[in-house]
Amino acid sequence: MITIRRATPDDASTVYDLIRALAEHQDQASAITVSAADLKRMLARPEITYLIAERDGRAIGYVSWLQRISFWSGEDYLALDDLYVTGAERGEGVGEQLMQAVAEAADGKVIRWEVAEANVAAQRFYSRIGATLVSKKIGRWQRK
Repeated sequence: MITIRRATPDDASTVYDLIRALAEHQDQASAITVSAADLKRMLARPEITYLIAERDGRAIGYVSWLQRISFWSGEDYLALDDLYVTGAERGEGVGEQLMQAVAEAADGKVIRWEVAEANVAAQRFYSRIGATLVSKKIGRWQRK
């Protein structure tokens, strides 16, 4: 049986391990600069939600988001940050359960996220659950 619960600051090391697993899965482990101590502080913030999926007390996936506001509509929305399910658990409905938990938390609000063009498996998953995928270029800038 799968249980889904909100992560607390005490889950920081588990959250770190899951984030690291996602980054490794995407060949982006070098991009991880956050520490478990950073995550402990972040998980205490009310605008951050991080849900952990567990089977028999073992973390097998997560979904995370921030609450935002759209200046175009004036309405709140949920900005999904990550959705990840461990390799052995993919195809077992865990991702769908996590997305259902997000939908329940959204309480009718729009849920928005980004997915890499190369991540075809994720795009198929999102399409299967009824999401609309829109092409968009993402800009990043860090002034040095």
